[in-house]
Amino acid sequence: MKIPRVLPLGAVAMLFAAGACGNPRAEANVAQALNDAANEIGGLKNDMAQLQVQIDSLHTAVARQDSLITRIMAVNNIPR
Repeated sequence: MKIPRVLPLGAVAMLFAAGACGNPRAEANVAQALNDAANEIGGLKNDMAQLQVQIDSLHTAVARQDSLITRIMAVNNIPR
């Protein structure tokens, strides 16, 4: 006769309970690391926004210079 290899329900419940208990210090470290990562991501978003403003400003300056050069060329009859 074959003996089934099934754990009793109480043993299974104890294994799940033991697995569910975590180290509070490890959980705190993970929470701190996630908080630090979120802060760094926020900083990167701010940096990206600042860079976008600077790029937009440079586009405006280049467009203004391009218009000025075009007008100077037109006034002096310089072909493009």
